[in-house]
Amino acid sequence: MAKTSGAQRQIVDVEGHRLKLTNLDKVIYPETSTTKADVLSYYSQIAPYLIPHAANRPVTRKRWVNGVGTVQEPGEVFFQKNLEDSAPSWIKRHGIEHKSGTNVYPMVNNLATLTWLAQISALEIHVPQWTFGPRGKRNNPDRMVLDLDPGEGAGLAECAEVARLVRRILDGMGLDPRPVTSGSKGIHLYAALDGKQTSEEVSAVAHELARMLEADHKDLVVSDMKKTLRKGRVLLDWSQNHWNKTTITPYSLRGRAHPMVAAPRTWEELDDPDLGHLDYHQVLQRVEELGDVLAGMGSGTMEEQSLEDAVAEAEGNDGGAGPASDRLSKYRSMRDASITPEPVPEASPVDRAGNTFVIQEHHARRLHYDFRLEREGVLVSWAVPKGPPTSPARNNLAVQTEDHPLEYGSFEGTIPKGEYGAGEVTIWDSGTYDLEKWRDGKEVIVILHGREGGGLSRDGGPEGPRRYALIHTGGERGENNWLMHLMKDQKPGSYRKGTPHERQPDDLAKESEPQFLKPMLAVAGTGADISDEGEWAFEMKWDGIRAIAIIEDNGVRLVSRNGNDLTAGYPELADLPDAVHASTAVLDGEIVALNKAGRPDFGLLQTRMNLVKKREIDQAARSTPVHLMLFDLLHLDGHSLVQLEYCQRREILAQAVEAGGHVHVPPDMDISLQEAIDTSKELGLEGVLAKRVDSTYRDGQRSRSWIKIKHQTTQEVVIVGWRPGKGSRERKIGSLLVAVPDGPDLRYLGRVGSGLTERDLAAVGARLKKMARKTPPLPDVPSADAADAHWVRPALVGEVQFSERTEAGKLRHPVWRGFRPDKKPSDVVVEV
Repeated sequence: MAKTSGAQRQIVDVEGHRLKLTNLDKVIYPETSTTKADVLSYYSQIAPYLIPHAANRPVTRKRWVNGVGTVQEPGEVFFQKNLEDSAPSWIKRHGIEHKSGTNVYPMVNNLATLTWLAQISALEIHVPQWTFGPRGKRNNPDRMVLDLDPGEGAGLAECAEVARLVRRILDGMGLDPRPVTSGSKGIHLYAALDGKQTSEEVSAVAHELARMLEADHKDLVVSDMKKTLRKGRVLLDWSQNHWNKTTITPYSLRGRAHPMVAAPRTWEELDDPDLGHLDYHQVLQRVEELGDVLAGMGSGTMEEQSLEDAVAEAEGNDGGAGPASDRLSKYRSMRDASITPEPVPEASPVDRAGNTFVIQEHHARRLHYDFRLEREGVLVSWAVPKGPPTSPARNNLAVQTEDHPLEYGSFEGTIPKGEYGAGEVTIWDSGTYDLEKWRDGKEVIVILHGREGGGLSRDGGPEGPRRYALIHTGGERGENNWLMHLMKDQKPGSYRKGTPHERQPDDLAKESEPQFLKPMLAVAGTGADISDEGEWAFEMKWDGIRAIAIIEDNGVRLVSRNGNDLTAGYPELADLPDAVHASTAVLDGEIVALNKAGRPDFGLLQTRMNLVKKREIDQAARSTPVHLMLFDLLHLDGHSLVQLEYCQRREILAQAVEAGGHVHVPPDMDISLQEAIDTSKELGLEGVLAKRVDSTYRDGQRSRSWIKIKHQTTQEVVIVGWRPGKGSRERKIGSLLVAVPDGPDLRYLGRVGSGLTERDLAAVGARLKKMARKTPPLPDVPSADAADAHWVRPALVGEVQFSERTEAGKLRHPVWRGFRPDKKPSDVVVEV
């Protein structure tokens, strides 16, 4: 079958297809001396077990061409979706059309394809939960996957405990879950489906399951992706069920320091206190003895409405005398009446007319206030972290929670540790309310009449009754975020207690059209500017161009910081509205181009700038696609969010945008400044942005609430002239003369030639010559630089990197980074 052509090269015949295998002695896993030949041998032996779980699914690959490296020095990894042109023609494939173009994906349907992937060092094979149908049609998912990912301080034992909790629920739904130790950190749970539900429906059920387990087991389970919430707990990642998300294929190798495998396991193994991940030797031995323990899963019919019943049954709680679907079933499922002093009525609520309210001060893990309004026999409830706002200029986040029984309106006491909401509860204020408007899931306007001496009368707000609006901002997918707003028009004397008024809401409550806002700007600083790190969040400083994204009428408009329309130049970002759970929105972010290592590269982004012909733009979008890093949300579904605090806007952003494809929501990191700087250096970025967690968004203003801390010294500059080159550049531009604004004038910084490419010079040469002027646009240029200089009108902006500044303020060893068409000379400031 094989013709040997040297120790490191073979021609082999696999299922009738000839393949050239090269570099067989190359070490792929240095810590275990595992070679490419070992990798090929493993995939050859495991193919009968792996292929059934990957067949007919689009495959994305993670490649380590030069090996995985070590823990201290990881190898470079390439993430690939599109099938390369050099791939054999016999590999089965289908295209998936996106707004930005069509990606062609291979399918691992046979050993020959799997061997080809191993030959190109595609160690990790990732697939979605659905298969291609006839002519490439996307079928409904045929399995649900839940990813149990341990946070810091948790491990496989905690993942196994959560897996058993999930199993009880899925069993109650008629599903047959099977565990897979991921080979990385956690456990994956697979459950076969009958294909009757869409990816969106499966995702919704998985999300609700995660939320409910989190509510029942706060100390063990978290459903939010934010890393700061995961310490000592297990993230129950439900998002793997979205149609464009993928999971490591069972039996695939992992690109870790050791050749571990995503290994199917038995439930009995999960009970082993010494449970660990398996390497490829162990997996090959297992399948020889046990076969595929993931095979033969029974496909089940999953009904979304059965989830709460399944949870109640799995927890041994049938919801009392009333039906499980009554408005208090979720409240009951989250509490043990034998432990908590909270009222847990067995009977279903009885609808009645009532207008009481209560605001409870709740000292749980974090202090917050619970705002509850009586309606239809229950207390409709919101958690308000900052409490009711005391000024119309400040809007506070309110997160809708489960309905509570009316008896809760008088509850005060201590919820025991380990129970949901553990901590001290006291009544901050209570009374009655007048109803102005109640649109379920959209808007509530009420006038609160608190008690004498209650919190509302002593918090510094307006005297008398308070008129509040609650505005839903969670978008069309039913997220729970609202804004609580104190109305400008209070007029307490004009209301008759207990009488509803049909008034139109003012300012915030009115729907408004999304519009361009000038981006808020940071000031340059150092770590010394951050006195109390607990008051700041840290983001990476992305190496790209700033963009405001305006979503309306199912389309998106991208606008640069100086108001230029960028939309046509980046067609791959046209699918942004699909990722945002709202009909209108305004978002703030950075457009970046990623290199082969997956890191932002400003030089690559230069190739996407200033293109105007559609053919050139489309070709560039295919060869150098851009990504949008979103870090702020300014407007959502008709409501401005700029007066919200940064931490509130970020929380809403994380729920309003479903990252994937070209759209990313990098986390605001709850870590130390030094850890953030170290991460930035590791990623090859230029620095960190520190943002005060309580800062509002000041459009178009430069504020010390945002501080940029660089570890790479860069400076934006204004081009004031050029000098001809020497040798091969004798008749071309050799270097650029640059300056920075200094009051109404310009201050000369020096000349830069290093880093200028032929492409740069070709792109700007003709333009500079059209901008020529006879005299220098600034004084005090050294005669050595001015002798043969050609002066230009100071209108173009670029960016340079340099080693240090001289005593005179000039740049030492400047290197050209690229032009900044998104900036005007007036935008340039002197960096620290």
